[in-house]
Amino acid sequence: MPGTLSGTAVGVVGGASYPSGMDMDARVTDWLLDADPAIRWQVLQDLLDAPADEVAAERARVEHEGVGAALLAARGDDGLWAGGAWAPKGWSWDDGAPQPWTATSWVLESLCDVGMPADAPIMAETVALIAANGRWEYHDGPFWQGEVDSCINGRTIRAGARFGADVSAIVAYCAEDQQPDGGWNCFRLEDEGSSRSSFASTLSVLEGLLEHEQRTGVSSADMRARGVEYLLERSLMRGLRSGEIVDERYLRFPFPPRFRYDVLRALDHLRLAGMAPEPRMAEAIDVVRAKRQDDGRWLAEDDDPGAETLRLDAPFGEPSRWTTLRALRVLRWADAAR
Repeated sequence: MPGTLSGTAVGVVGGASYPSGMDMDARVTDWLLDADPAIRWQVLQDLLDAPADEVAAERARVEHEGVGAALLAARGDDGLWAGGAWAPKGWSWDDGAPQPWTATSWVLESLCDVGMPADAPIMAETVALIAANGRWEYHDGPFWQGEVDSCINGRTIRAGARFGADVSAIVAYCAEDQQPDGGWNCFRLEDEGSSRSSFASTLSVLEGLLEHEQRTGVSSADMRARGVEYLLERSLMRGLRSGEIVDERYLRFPFPPRFRYDVLRALDHLRLAGMAPEPRMAEAIDVVRAKRQDDGRWLAEDDDPGAETLRLDAPFGEPSRWTTLRALRVLRWADAAR
């Protein structure tokens, strides 16, 4: 509710009062900066164009403070989280409990999302321990050799490339696994295997390949271009034949995204890949813009029922710093191209 401060009209964002003449974006940016280092460094870099040394100093705090330090503290002495690669040690679907998100694969994804410094010594140690002790539940293969599921492989490439593991074997497998339509599908090798790709699998692999190319200099440009074209041909959300939105969940923005696809995640990847906004992205950009609340923020849109190592996002329906940060940098990128 608007109020007054020394006779001046004020507005409220995140419990703080600001003069009503203050730009809404500035108020929201202040709210984002009043947060964990994992968010602060990204605000400095992506919204405020802060000097590189200031960004690096803030990012370095992620290893020792806040959510980054808490995620690292949950690691076992064997380098694994919850004793497993994809699922906690001993967990089974037969237990009847929702899928947990506490095992190594999921926590590594979150460490990437929060910006754990790639050169943090603890991550080099972790990569080596995972190489020694990490085995995939599906086929007991070594963690950094990957799985058969393209979503899992994409996430593993991303984390491995970020923190210095050799994931070249998984990259090579993705080249073999790419579908004729340019994308990937996690269920290609199942009994009911599909010859068509999926949005979620394709984006997961694209994120991993981009990270690998940026970290190692080994180009996957042709492979990535085909995958990006798969998404753009479908306006990031629509069936190629039907023209209908494939899944209404693509219009919700969970964080962490984990295996799920949504248009904000897709746009943020295209921004990071250095692409210029183009007409086939316009509808997805409009979806992001339309979800902005009157106070300039975006809301948390998911509550995972499974166990989590650490809750990163706000409760469902409350303002989300993570979604607000990602949406603002996507819109900044989109608007700069106008």
